[in-house]
Parts: sequence; structure tokens; C-alpha cells
Amino acid sequence: MKFQPDTADGVNTITRQDPGRVVVGVTAYAHSLVVPWEGAVSDWGLESFDALQAEHFERLAALQPQLVIFGSGTRLRFPHPALLRSLIERRIGVETMDTAAACRTYNVLVSERRWVIAALLVEPAAAEQGSRTGPM
Repeated sequence: MKFQPDTADGVNTITRQDPGRVVVGVTAYAHSLVVPWEGAVSDWGLESFDALQAEHFERLAALQPQLVIFGSGTRLRFPHPALLRSLIERRIGVETMDTAAACRTYNVLVSERRWVIAALLVEPAAAEQGSRTGPM
């Protein structure tokens, strides 16, 4: 799905999201990533939803956003509340949605000049998953 947001200079915007890929500006990412409202986009170091640890969210809290939008992959899944403790203790809001919805919501919030972070779980596209595990 291609997005055409109105953007300000220096603000990160998600311009496209496809299965197994997110494009921020003109750079494509095929791995889980952290997209802050401004500054460097970075690898989130997360391979799967089941690999989530409190440290993943502590890293986001250190960036001091107003809100974290967590994209849980191709379907909606909620992290255990204990994993979100670092955000909750700092009164940082967190919303969970599938990654496609998270990309759209992030862009709306950035257009409102909110200090938001998109923490996106990017799962391999279905064809790639099948090729990794062999024929079904």
C-alpha cells in the first residue's frame, strides 16, 4: 500500500508498506524497525512477536516520545503488559495494531507534529516464509 503524506522537513514519514517491507522516505526496510518522528530510523532487533522482551520497549522509552505505535505484524497481537512497564512508568502512551494500520496511524500523528515512534514488526512475506520452511 502506497502512502502520499504531507511532510515537513526532517520528519520521518512512511511512504509505503507491503508484506515483508516498509519504506520510510525512499529507503526500504525488510526487517523490524523503529521509526521516530525525526532522526535516524533503526533496526529494532526483533525477529518475531514471540521474541519480544521488555528491553525492546525500554529502548523506545529512552527516546522520550509522547506515544508509541506498536505494529504487531500481519495480524493484531498484544504484548504482555509487563513488557510495557518502562513506557507505562514514564507515562508514555502505547497503542497496538497490525503493522499496516500502525504505518497509517503513525503518518497521521506525525502530520499533527506529535512526538511519536512507530515500532514495527516486519514479518517476511508469505512466499518468503514458504521458501524458508520448504514446500507445504
